[in-house]
Amino acid sequence: MTNASASSVEPTYEVVWPLGKTVSKPVAMAPALQDFNGKTVCEIWDWVFRGDQMYTVINEELRKRYPGVKIVDHKTMGDSHGKNEREYVANLADLLRQHGCDAVISGVGA
Repeated sequence: MTNASASSVEPTYEVVWPLGKTVSKPVAMAPALQDFNGKTVCEIWDWVFRGDQMYTVINEELRKRYPGVKIVDHKTMGDSHGKNEREYVANLADLLRQHGCDAVISGVGA
């Protein structure tokens, strides 16, 4: 921007679109589960942001509402924190199949 007292020319601004080009097509998502009875829910956690507390509360609520739910805890599922994250993600689909997961609660973030 130029100083108005030094010049009578109006300032010029550039506008940049913050999003990149879309390079993939949308993928249809599986329908949401309506009932967790008889289903297996797997927990994934990267050991960041109070997952130990959150999963305790979530598990209690799931078991109250759906007594037949099976929960595979984050300790069983392993974590990517401090490990090779690419390797963990590359093997995640097989790990989910191995435990028969019907749904996943992913506590990943900061």
